[in-house]
Amino acid sequence: MSKQFDVIVIGGGPGGYIAAIRAAQLGFNVACIDEWKNAKGAPALGGTCTNIGCIPSKALLQSSEYYEHAGHHFADHGIEVKGLGLDVAKMVGRKDTVVKQNNDGIIYLFKKNKVAFFHGRGSFSAAKEGAYDIKVAGIAEETISGKHIIVATGSNARALPGTPFDEVNILSNDGALRIGAVPKKLGVIGSGVIGLEMGSVWRRLGAEVTILEGLPTFLGAVDQQIAKEAHKAFTKQGLKIELGVNVGEIRNDEKGVSIAYANAKGEAQMLEVDKLIISIGRTANTIGLNPEAVGLSLDERGAIVVDGDCKTNLPNVWAVGDVVRGPMLAHKAEEEGVAVAERIAGQHGHVNFNTIPWVIYTSPEIAWVGQTEEQLKAEGRAYKTGIFPFMANGRARALGDTTGMVKMLADAASDEILGVHIVGPMASELIAECVVAMEFRASSEDIARICHAHPSLSEATKEAALAVEKRTLNF
Repeated sequence: MSKQFDVIVIGGGPGGYIAAIRAAQLGFNVACIDEWKNAKGAPALGGTCTNIGCIPSKALLQSSEYYEHAGHHFADHGIEVKGLGLDVAKMVGRKDTVVKQNNDGIIYLFKKNKVAFFHGRGSFSAAKEGAYDIKVAGIAEETISGKHIIVATGSNARALPGTPFDEVNILSNDGALRIGAVPKKLGVIGSGVIGLEMGSVWRRLGAEVTILEGLPTFLGAVDQQIAKEAHKAFTKQGLKIELGVNVGEIRNDEKGVSIAYANAKGEAQMLEVDKLIISIGRTANTIGLNPEAVGLSLDERGAIVVDGDCKTNLPNVWAVGDVVRGPMLAHKAEEEGVAVAERIAGQHGHVNFNTIPWVIYTSPEIAWVGQTEEQLKAEGRAYKTGIFPFMANGRARALGDTTGMVKMLADAASDEILGVHIVGPMASELIAECVVAMEFRASSEDIARICHAHPSLSEATKEAALAVEKRTLNF
């Protein structure tokens, strides 16, 4: 007889492991199935985010930023560095250590919350009265049964047609995190989050980086005033960004990678690089899930079809995170995982897509929440704008990093905050205050009248709120 559970979660990434823990906290008997493994074959819980995404990329971004500061910025502080060296293997090793710490942390959390863990690939086997059989294909194959199933299988990197990833010269985010030596020339196709972050890492370490973007605008989803400021900063740093290109044939051999493309003017170009990172988006991962066994509906993109509460077309089958509609963000997956666990318990789980923050962890960082100025114009909504530059912020001057600004958009009549957009130091941390404010439908005046510590970067947020009414105090 198969093992019986109240809730089975397929996938141990941010959406899955958080859903499992929350369900266990609510008193359910919970199992989580995950197939990720490390180089030694041991379980590596945390999904793409922990293993080849959010966590390792931030580790390398931090290491490469330290290296750049030591080589180019410490002198401004009166710190002399002689004989600066670079040990890429040790840097990558540190990244791997950070990843393992997170993997082990999730295993500890499962034990603490009494979540049963099964190492292997989970797939639907059969539907029966009041439950579903889930096959676990690991070292040994077994079947477990659950009343509720939460699918949290994440996403995979999208390859260019005809150009598969070999993770040696043609790299996904996975291979980009495992480059063993600084390439002399690095190409990146796609100027989204992964392309900019990985391009920044290897540019800081000495690579000549060229980013090819098919769209005519840079960071089209970002408020364009912020995007232009970021583009200016990246160009000044040495990132070469070409927009509006049409990529043609890509050749990969022992000499490196050749990319034929037409530039924005339609002129034929050739880019020769040692390594090429392709970051053109991600696709929902339902490989091996066997949805047809139970009649689980997928859309034309291969994502699982869900309603606003993450319910699928099947009773008691739910799906969260990258494998469903909405932004492919780890924190969005986490919130959906918590909400689904609470809905199973008869509670009212809450996910507000309008207040999900977005972050690009480059330098300067880019973060935003809510609507852009372009979106407000398109819908014809009357709004007010407040902008405050970091060059007028005392803490930013002390840090030696005054690039960028905070931009706040508020309703012209009610003063409700509609969006906040930041490019500059620690934008990833500053955006949290704005998310809280928007979740409680605060006005710009609410932020303007809250006392902020001095000197702090957060004062730029307060000053942007003051700027909505054209009454900044320090600019």
